[in-house]
Amino acid sequence: MWRSRDRSSFEDTATAPGGGDPARLEVSLVLTPKSGPADVYERFPDVPRRNLFQEVLEVPVLVYCLRLPGGARIVEIGCGRGVALPPLAALLQPRRLAGVDIDPDLLRMARERLQRLQVAAELYRADVRALPFASGSFDIVLDFGTCYHIADPACALREIVRVLRPGGLFVCETVSSQLLSHPLRTRGQRLPWVAVPELRLEQQAILWKSRRKEVNVGRELGAVRELSACR
Repeated sequence: MWRSRDRSSFEDTATAPGGGDPARLEVSLVLTPKSGPADVYERFPDVPRRNLFQEVLEVPVLVYCLRLPGGARIVEIGCGRGVALPPLAALLQPRRLAGVDIDPDLLRMARERLQRLQVAAELYRADVRALPFASGSFDIVLDFGTCYHIADPACALREIVRVLRPGGLFVCETVSSQLLSHPLRTRGQRLPWVAVPELRLEQQAILWKSRRKEVNVGRELGAVRELSACR
């Protein structure tokens, strides 16, 4: 169903959890108490047709259009039922694959899906505004719309910048994509990119875009903040 991409792009920096072969890992699920800012959570409905579309069309086209590299360390925030994780595993053969969601029931469904399809991945219950990863843990962070539907998306974007390695990619849906999928819930929603000047636009393909974490921008921003604090 899916054709794999070349693994070479991130081979030098990516390592599998525990240093082993990702293909031999089991699905791990970490259900810690919810952390991060509290707000009202409303689960998106389970639409089989939408799931099938994402699995067999949206993810492959996204990977192709944005030229995502293989062999990377990848985390999907708001992974829900884990629909996107199997095609990502097949297409990109990541060195590390993780999914994060706030809903433990959805994470259990994701674990069942991954086990059924024999896909190795890590699943975590966590808030995108308080991710349980060390800084620079991932080469690619993917978001299929979560940041559009939470309070304080600027906080989420700053966390995404933190867990991305320098030069890493943040891949997300555009406003147009979200309006097509969730017109009522997305109306008037925009992501505050001004809060994360480190994320520079890399590519855009109508429904998706990628932004690269620029090292020099982060250093310059940190210097400005230190200078402001001294005054």
